[in-house]
Amino acid sequence: MTIRTTQEMATPRRPERPRIYVACLAAYNAGHLHGRWIEASEPVEVREEVRAMLAASPEPDAEEYAIHDHEGFEGCRISEWASFDLVCALADFIEQHGRLGAKLYGHFGESLDEACAALENYAGEYRSLADFAEELTRETGTEIPKALEYYIDWAAMGRDLELNGDVFAITLGFDEVHVFWSR
Repeated sequence: MTIRTTQEMATPRRPERPRIYVACLAAYNAGHLHGRWIEASEPVEVREEVRAMLAASPEPDAEEYAIHDHEGFEGCRISEWASFDLVCALADFIEQHGRLGAKLYGHFGESLDEACAALENYAGEYRSLADFAEELTRETGTEIPKALEYYIDWAAMGRDLELNGDVFAITLGFDEVHVFWSR
């Protein structure tokens, strides 16, 4: 018998791989629920699974399908008509980058290309934009006299960096701010 720890019980079980539920539209329109959960692995494999699901449909000559549900995509929206190429690429991205990847995808209006490109400009994880502004200032060699240190508003500097378009931040939780250079 396996005993689960409190931490294991508190953590929701995530599927091994993001997956989609693909429904047969002929069956759906006839009042039947017929579909299949399919791992978003390779587009060719997903297409094969969809063909097999349609072939097993209770409705004859079923050929149309739609994505009716998904899981493991960390909150990303998946259109019911999304291409399997996009779904599988997004699944790879989410597996590699987790919630941060999902938030980036949403930040860029669901553009996977832009989300991938943003990772090249990753500045790091900080407790806040204020911490980022302070570290940036100190690393550039700016000498700050001890008597003036407490008068510097690092939060305002961080906010200005974001408002000026120099950086953008993705907040994943308390004290977990991921900063990216915009340019």
